[in-house]
Amino acid sequence: MPHQLLARIAALLLALVPALILATPASAYWEYGHQTVAKIAYAEVRATTRAKLNALLRHGALLGTPECPVSDMASASTWADCIKPLKDAAGKARFGYAYNWHFQNVDICKPFDLKTPCADGNCVSAQIIRQQARLADRSLPLADRIQALAFLTHFVGDLSQPLHAGDRHDLGGNKVTASYGVIAGRANLHMIWDGYLAERSISTPPGGVMGLIRSTPRSERRALVAGEVTDWSRDSWRVSHDSAYGAMFADPCVETKGPRPVMDEAMVQRLIPVARRQVVAGGLRLAKLLDAALR
Repeated sequence: MPHQLLARIAALLLALVPALILATPASAYWEYGHQTVAKIAYAEVRATTRAKLNALLRHGALLGTPECPVSDMASASTWADCIKPLKDAAGKARFGYAYNWHFQNVDICKPFDLKTPCADGNCVSAQIIRQQARLADRSLPLADRIQALAFLTHFVGDLSQPLHAGDRHDLGGNKVTASYGVIAGRANLHMIWDGYLAERSISTPPGGVMGLIRSTPRSERRALVAGEVTDWSRDSWRVSHDSAYGAMFADPCVETKGPRPVMDEAMVQRLIPVARRQVVAGGLRLAKLLDAALR
């Protein structure tokens, strides 16, 4: 084969790499993202906290959800999503009461306000506080504390996903049709941040739990865990405005009609550090809450 033809083929393949990477199927955030947040927390908690976590997780079967087993922090992190379709003897959603606990619809185009969306306690930040208190309460049955651990682990991950923390009255971006590279179809903004962008960001070198932690300067790690749940809610809400919506629209608060927005490779590269930060923040904040609950 002539050298010139080989060179042309190589150049074509190199040009296709970004599009092929963008088109790679991604695990949903509830799986890859949540598990990574949980693993970071497990690596960062005190040794005494880790021992207490292990003691609790050995009794995961007490949850009574064999369809959704819990045996370690990774499986605990996805339990709250796994149980959603489970039914009771009457055919009703067994955990339907927890549906609204995964998010909070805080308007990104108005001053930050948790009082209205969390008035009844049925929002993610309120449940983080509640589940941490239940985990810390040694008077509760062991099964209740294990459930609290699973809920807490999952909800801190949810709060770290910016579209669970702030939106434009569009179900956290689920109503915002968008394309991820060549992937269009039924893709939407929430799906992109839950899956495609999450997987790309977490797996970008230096990947893995220690890669994510060590690539975050200590000063930034200290800043990420400063404050409390309300501060972390405001932080994710701001990321939702500035990056989740801000990257796709010239003005995040002005709905525009026209071609569906596309998250291309250049935009992905700009957002990878943002998405990685959110995962690290979730893990470090969860570690702080676990250390406080199990001290």
